[in-house]
Amino acid sequence: MSKQLFFLLLFAPVFLSAQKLTKADKILIKNVQSHIQFLASDELEGRRAGTPGEQKAVDYIVAQYQAIGLQPMGESGYIQNFPIDEGKKWAPNSFVKINGQAAFLEKEFFALSNTAHGSISSKAALTLNENKQVWFKDLQEVLEENTNNPHFDIAQWLVNTTADYKRKGATALFLHNSGTLVDNIQFNKFDTSAQLSLPVVYFTKEGFDKYFKDETATYVIEAAIELTHGTRTAHNVVGFIDNHAATTVILGAHLDHLGYNEDKNALDLGEHLIHNGADDNASGTAALIEMTKALAKKSPKNNNYLIIHFSGEELGLFGSKYWLEHPSFKGDFNYMINMDMVGRYDTARKLTVGGYGTSSKWSEILTAVKTPMVTHYDSAGTGPSDHASFYRKDLPVLFMFTGSHNDYHKATDDWDKINYVGEKEVIRYVQDIIKTTDAFGKLDFLKTREQSMGKSTKFTVSLGVMPDYAFTGTGVRIEGASQGKLGEKLGLQQGDILLQVGDYKLVDVMSYMQALGKFKKGDKTILIIKRAAEEIKFDIQF
Repeated sequence: MSKQLFFLLLFAPVFLSAQKLTKADKILIKNVQSHIQFLASDELEGRRAGTPGEQKAVDYIVAQYQAIGLQPMGESGYIQNFPIDEGKKWAPNSFVKINGQAAFLEKEFFALSNTAHGSISSKAALTLNENKQVWFKDLQEVLEENTNNPHFDIAQWLVNTTADYKRKGATALFLHNSGTLVDNIQFNKFDTSAQLSLPVVYFTKEGFDKYFKDETATYVIEAAIELTHGTRTAHNVVGFIDNHAATTVILGAHLDHLGYNEDKNALDLGEHLIHNGADDNASGTAALIEMTKALAKKSPKNNNYLIIHFSGEELGLFGSKYWLEHPSFKGDFNYMINMDMVGRYDTARKLTVGGYGTSSKWSEILTAVKTPMVTHYDSAGTGPSDHASFYRKDLPVLFMFTGSHNDYHKATDDWDKINYVGEKEVIRYVQDIIKTTDAFGKLDFLKTREQSMGKSTKFTVSLGVMPDYAFTGTGVRIEGASQGKLGEKLGLQQGDILLQVGDYKLVDVMSYMQALGKFKKGDKTILIIKRAAEEIKFDIQF
């Protein structure tokens, strides 16, 4: 954004009211822009949780709070460290080369998550299985042979086959599928199954067609197959405004984003792009910083204020869940307000205020608070952001969200696309809510309907369930089913684990979303879940 354009925006009419900006508004807008420009700069490399870029964001936030003398309330000053289990991943020194050409991980091949480790130096042909060479197997043959076998389990087939092939002299097994039947070979980074007898590599159709076109050729194969299991440390930032009140309000926003898409949760396919996350969620982080500064100067006195910047939200609300399991402050909590993606307000997208159904008092409070923004109210206390963690602990919540957009989870979510005047209005609105609630005492808590999926959902079908993004077992554990949706009609319950939709077995949330993309409204299929120790099968129609 040019200085001239920003100057025009700064003095533009605000929404429908054409109100003029006060000096305080101009300062607020300038400060919010400064925060977002830094937090969403390439220097921070996308603020992936547990990386040097995230640490720079943490250091920046801490410096802001040190400057105003905010009371630290982490476990080490303002900071609360927490571990992130990265699961299994391709080791840095691992590779696969065919005739001297390195294959591209994931796009062209992947090692199975329970592969044996080993080095390979072999000449091999597709149709000849010779001693001390790589052997090949087309899964089309296996799947067709077992089409009518209800007991066929490809995981057990792999165990038996690799053991057999190793006895017969194979050094590794290369798999591919030339047919249309679903093989359900997926990489599950939290796989706990026993290691296979051989190194096993799966080639995608693209990869196999690129490297193994000639069935009669002999190929020179060199590879080092190794998976590592790592952890990294992420950081919540926590501060406190002590009014010596009986109850405490929690104000939160997540500080992390997607980095270079190492965790595979971006929606664009560019190679090694920095995902700066200006709206998601530098916007909420900046808003919380400025609100905290204002509250530190003067705040309503009937509540204390706990300020939490969460990390690991993009991985499944890790930071907020960890804080609730290991609270750095214990008190009588009144309610929680979460700001996530509050930088793209316009009258078409509106400001969504989630969670108004989590207390009988929210309706009265929100009616009393005036705003020039066009607002949409959503009663659900759940959703794809950190307020859901607090709702699960029976705390009234509000969720501020200016809507999804074409830059969501893409490298194009940059600082110059933020509506800074609109974000100023969101901040003023939340400030007015805080001021208004001060006279209501402690709010009561109400259970609400469940909200399904995430901030940006582009599926034509849905089960209407909220996944537990932090679950690290095989499958998709659900936190609840939305009222009136398919999952509720089937009787799905919190804690159920989704194992299979149609032909597609589920190893994690990503595979679940990929499976949903295979169906359209009206399709009939099966759903298999695990409830406690029992597997249950449903016939469903989307």
